[in-house]
Amino acid sequence: MRQDFDWGTMEWFLAIARTGRLTLAAQKLGIDHTTLSRRVKALEEALGARLFDRTVSGYSLTPQGERFLAAAQRVETIALQAASDISGATSRIDGTVRVGAPEGFGSSFVAPALVRLGRAQPGLKLELVSLPRQFSLTKREADMAVSLARPSKGRLHAHKLTNYELGLYGSKAYLAEAGRPETLADLRHHGILGYIQDLIYARELDYIPQISRDISPRLTSSSLPAQLNMTLAGGGLCVLPRFLAHGHADLVHVLPEEVRLVRSFWLVVHSELRGLSRIRACADFLTEEVRAAGALFHY
Repeated sequence: MRQDFDWGTMEWFLAIARTGRLTLAAQKLGIDHTTLSRRVKALEEALGARLFDRTVSGYSLTPQGERFLAAAQRVETIALQAASDISGATSRIDGTVRVGAPEGFGSSFVAPALVRLGRAQPGLKLELVSLPRQFSLTKREADMAVSLARPSKGRLHAHKLTNYELGLYGSKAYLAEAGRPETLADLRHHGILGYIQDLIYARELDYIPQISRDISPRLTSSSLPAQLNMTLAGGGLCVLPRFLAHGHADLVHVLPEEVRLVRSFWLVVHSELRGLSRIRACADFLTEEVRAAGALFHY
């Protein structure tokens, strides 16, 4: 490596490694994509190694690129920790925190919680990515994420936020027309709502087989809020978490003893980011918000 190596190029490298796209990385950095392309080529020349394979689908890391990614992330973490330590000398917490969360929990619970955190810590810039998918903290798709399961690999720290319960719901209008089921066998005569089978991104969301092998959804969506709206519109019966259904007076909880599922939310943070004051502040705040709302998650 040349002695005049430009350490600022690590930011450019990380942006491409995390997005996989030159144009997206350039937008994130606020520079022209042709400029970024030249800088990456210069970085590879300085290192004497090819870091990326360029394909029609984007940029993918070479084995040398994977090694450099690990080193670049360590340098980034050290720089972030140094900045956090300096800013931590005051009571004000600054910086950006991106939180990833499942769509239903993210939109109904995390979103208003972040509003309250923003008021308590006006120096924070808070970003919520609320999507029906899993998040890669290694690629920094989020600084922390709410997961349906404890991660089994990676340099990640996780703690359980809460268990939460789910039940079967239908709208008053639907039940008035179709009748209220009294047994699991009755469900064969009802419209069932649920997830699109091949788009279920976590096995914890595959509820229907746990209820009955004799039923299958006839109206489906990859989105939990969409399933809620389908239920409210009289589309049928749907498994919904209590925290999402409780605020809708038009929903009726049916077969409460027969259909009672329990799942968990875990708060996951990359181990290298745990010590940052803004990450700690956000994680602690969300944990306390969930604890204070404990009854919301259980029947």
